[in-house]
Amino acid sequence: MAGQASKRFVERKVFYAGDKIFKEGDPGDRAYIVERGMIEIFKMIDGKEVVLGTIGKGGIFGEMALIDNQPRMAAARSVQQTTLVVVTRDTFMTKLAKADPFMRGLINIFVKNIRRMGQELAKYKS
Repeated sequence: MAGQASKRFVERKVFYAGDKIFKEGDPGDRAYIVERGMIEIFKMIDGKEVVLGTIGKGGIFGEMALIDNQPRMAAARSVQQTTLVVVTRDTFMTKLAKADPFMRGLINIFVKNIRRMGQELAKYKS
């Protein structure tokens, strides 16, 4: 019974307006689901902060680093008081392993394309 309870345990973290969740270049060992509040994803380009987008309730972010083990391609911070559900690498990999091999391959292609587009955006904004 204790094993079942630990499987259902979900870690939540609360962040306040302006709190950084992670920085660009950080290793990615977890993803996050926005339970309440809003997150802003941003990148420094030529010394200027460029907001790439916002993520609200139900959205997920930080997942790309879990898929391809690359450093964070952007930073994330809380826009307002926000509660996040933490998705650990172990949890993510367990779920991914259960996915169809075709879908795993497709996800890897998506991540490569998104990273490439991020690099192109940085060059374009330079």
